[in-house]
Amino acid sequence: MVTPEAALAATATLVALAFSASTFERWLQRRRPHEAAWSLSLLLFAVASFALWLGVAKGWDAATFRVFFLFGAIVNVPWLAVGTVYLLGGPARGRPAAAVTAALSLYAAGVVTVAPLRGGVPATGLPKGSELFGALPRVLAAVASGGGATVVIAGAVWSAVRLARGAPGGRSGRLVVGNVLIAVGTLVLGGSGTLAGRLGEVRAFAVTLVIGIAVLFAGFLVATLPLSLQRPAQQLPAEAAR
Repeated sequence: MVTPEAALAATATLVALAFSASTFERWLQRRRPHEAAWSLSLLLFAVASFALWLGVAKGWDAATFRVFFLFGAIVNVPWLAVGTVYLLGGPARGRPAAAVTAALSLYAAGVVTVAPLRGGVPATGLPKGSELFGALPRVLAAVASGGGATVVIAGAVWSAVRLARGAPGGRSGRLVVGNVLIAVGTLVLGGSGTLAGRLGEVRAFAVTLVIGIAVLFAGFLVATLPLSLQRPAQQLPAEAAR
């Protein structure tokens, strides 16, 4: 019997995979590094959703919980932030950010893999890192997700300030809207705790995952939409020549 929670987790997995494939296809066509970072971030969300799906449908175990915690609580938002850094700061800032995030991801994978659990993983419900892990994995989750979200939100504010100060419209306007949507999507993904009391923890996580990923993807599309689709081509001789 398929439960609503399992169906929601399956939906989140498929949505994240579809959006990741779409963004990756855009990267293959244009080789823009922010799209590669976003593709990876969405793929990590898909892995976390798949672990949630397995845990809800078949019962949680230690391995499933570790995958869920690593990909759902630590490494995904930092790669989302790397995409923002590449988009707004270019390769000069994006490459160091990607290198640091890659090192953090590998370190976190090692920590989560070997970290002892305080007890058995409950087979039902939504296991909590605060109850099962010691300090280090939880600190990594707080620093990685909080730091990544801060970068994404700061990117939205920075692009809005640039436009308010008179930066040329067109692309700057799209960057504002796109980055605001990405920031909103990030906040939605972090809002499962608010919904947990009303929808149940598993439903809350799955619902916010689906909605958050959809908003993120909309932000990606807006931020990278070619200007030639927004204004007549004759108004953009320099842009069209690219």
